[in-house]
Amino acid sequence: MTDAPLDSLLDGPRGRRLCLGLLDTSQPLGSLAYYAARSPAELPALVGAVAEASVPLDAASLLDALETAVSTAMYWQPPDETDVLLQHPSLIAALEPIARLVAGALETAWWSTPVAVDDQHRVQWTDVSSRPLPTPTSTSERLARWKAHTLADERRAAERPADVTALYGGEWWSIPAHAELITTTRSLPGLGAAKLRLVEDDFGWTGADVTPLRPLAATRTFEITGPADWVELAGRYPLEVTLSRRHEWWRVTGRDGGWVVPDWQAVASDFDAVHLTVAGYLVSAGRALPVGEAATMLAGWDPDETYWLGDVLESAGASVHWQRDASVDGPWSPR
Repeated sequence: MTDAPLDSLLDGPRGRRLCLGLLDTSQPLGSLAYYAARSPAELPALVGAVAEASVPLDAASLLDALETAVSTAMYWQPPDETDVLLQHPSLIAALEPIARLVAGALETAWWSTPVAVDDQHRVQWTDVSSRPLPTPTSTSERLARWKAHTLADERRAAERPADVTALYGGEWWSIPAHAELITTTRSLPGLGAAKLRLVEDDFGWTGADVTPLRPLAATRTFEITGPADWVELAGRYPLEVTLSRRHEWWRVTGRDGGWVVPDWQAVASDFDAVHLTVAGYLVSAGRALPVGEAATMLAGWDPDETYWLGDVLESAGASVHWQRDASVDGPWSPR
C-alpha cells in the first residue's frame, strides 16, 4: 500500500461528498446548494458547527453516505453545484472534523483492505438484461478486442471538434468497459455484494443475481489504494486516449492536454486482477492526476471492485437473487 488514503479523504471530490453526506445523515444540515444560495458567507461556519457536534458514525450511515457519493459521480459533464462548492478551501477545512471521524472509525477499517479473495461475488442486473454473464475463459481474447476497439475509437476521434469546449460526447471511462470481463466485490453484513449499493452511473436497478466466485490458485493482484497507485499503473502501461476523452474529461477537470489510461491488455501480462479499495476510490476518482507530461483519471470504477484479467476463477456456490424495494430506494434482500 503506497498511500494513506483516509488521511487525505478531502483531497478527492468523492471523499468530500462522502463527508457532506455524513453531515446530512447525522444532523439536519440540508443541502449545500440551498444554504449557499441563502448565505454563502456563513456556509463554512455552519458546516463547521455541525461537524463539531456530529455523533460517532455507524455502519449504516457510512454506507448510505458512501452510496450517495458514488451515485453522484459524473464524468461526462461538469461537476454539479455541490461538488463545485466543495472545492472551496474554507469548506474543505470545515469538513475536517468529519474526515477525522471517518479515518478513525472501526467501521471504515475494511475500506483500506486488499481484495477479500475468499469473499468475492459477481453481480448480474436481472432487470436490465438476461444476457449471460461472461464465463471465466478467453479473457485474453476479450482484452484484445477491448484494445482494438479503444485504438479504433481514438483514431475516429481525430475527426472531433478541435475546440475542447465543444459539446461532444463519447467514451468517458478508464476501465476496460464493454470487454465483458468478470468483476467482483465482497459481501457486507446483510448484503450479498457491495456492488448492489456502490455503482457509478447506475440506472436504478432493483434486481440482481449474486454468484460467489473464488480464485483457482494464488493470484497476482495490483492494489489501487490511492492516487499514487493509479498513476503508477497508468505510467507503467500507458495507452493514449487524448482525442477520445479530451472533451468529456475537460468538462470534469478543467484540464486540456494529453490523457492516458492503463493498457489493460498489457497489465494482464503481469497481473491476474486489479482491485480498487474503497479508500482508494474516495481519494482518486474524478481527479486529473499527472503521468509525466500527460494525465490520467479514474472514472467508472466502483469501490471495492476487482477486475479479473486472467482465467483464474471458479464457482464457489449457487447464485442468489436479490431484490430492492424501489418504492423507497430501500434495502436489498434475498428472494
